[in-house]
Amino acid sequence: MSIDMQTKTINFMGQRKLAMMFSLFMIVASFAGLWIKGLNFGIDFTGGTLIEVSYPTAVELKKVRADLTEANYGEAMVQHFGSAEEVLIRIAPREGLNSPQLSNQVLDALSAASEEDITLRRVEFVGPQVGDELTEDGALAVLYALFGILIYVALRFEWRFSLGAVSALVHDVVITVGVFAWTQMQFDLTVLAALLAVIGYSLNDTIVVFDRVRENFRTMRDGSPEEVTNTAVNQMLARTIMTSVTTLLVLMALFFLGGEIIHGFATALIVGVVIGTFSSIYVASATALALGVSKEDLMKAPTEGVDREAEEAELQRAFLEQEAKREAKLAKQGKKLDDEDEELK
Repeated sequence: MSIDMQTKTINFMGQRKLAMMFSLFMIVASFAGLWIKGLNFGIDFTGGTLIEVSYPTAVELKKVRADLTEANYGEAMVQHFGSAEEVLIRIAPREGLNSPQLSNQVLDALSAASEEDITLRRVEFVGPQVGDELTEDGALAVLYALFGILIYVALRFEWRFSLGAVSALVHDVVITVGVFAWTQMQFDLTVLAALLAVIGYSLNDTIVVFDRVRENFRTMRDGSPEEVTNTAVNQMLARTIMTSVTTLLVLMALFFLGGEIIHGFATALIVGVVIGTFSSIYVASATALALGVSKEDLMKAPTEGVDREAEEAELQRAFLEQEAKREAKLAKQGKKLDDEDEELK
């Protein structure tokens, strides 16, 4: 039973049309969210006011956030600054209020909700021009990263794989941003950093799958491109699942225990890892297949003086040797399970 489970093949590529329809729906929904609601940019992009206040004793951030929410400042970002008594508050611009007026209103709201004597330490204004520059630089960083990846994958594999990899990355970024648009979670620099991390994570998974696809094209004499790709995805499935699950365990810990400051960062990575795993299996490989990738595209050009038949025979020998080792390993595991059953009887 154990051997059958390990050698079972899942027909991923047979469901690729249905998966592509799902991806298309998610992308359209993401653009709709951006069009209808837009992103809830944080102070890093919009500009705003930074207010530092000091409490006589240590204060919990949950209480400060609750007091600000009650005073209609629910969008404010709150964090400790230096010690548990110092609190740094970031608030987006309010129409008709300058920084001094806004800071006074915040201080009055906090003082009214607390019996302690709260001291205003400093007030700083971040102009919208800085936010505009950060927005432009952030968008350019993502575009440069995608362009560099396009060139890298084209040189290492084949241009069809390159377009497949970039399609998967764009797919992951658009859907992750769409989640932030629909939920109206605050989009700040930490979320942008998470998007760049998602690109790196998804690319790593895609490259691993593509590498196995290339090797299978060179060693499997029979089989259509769909069958070869499906075999590669199944061979890497255990590795993909284990990597994703262990990464998600850490991200869930950050999400629930990391605090409000990195809540958006953890959320973006969780969504990105889940969508990135899906795109590595379906979007990247399915795009390469749709563009017509074949065995001839990945075979090295014949070299003068080299026996082509001998090279094919060597590749076949290497493949058969690898299969023999895998079957021997499976047989050994099956024998071990049989021995354990005999001992239990």
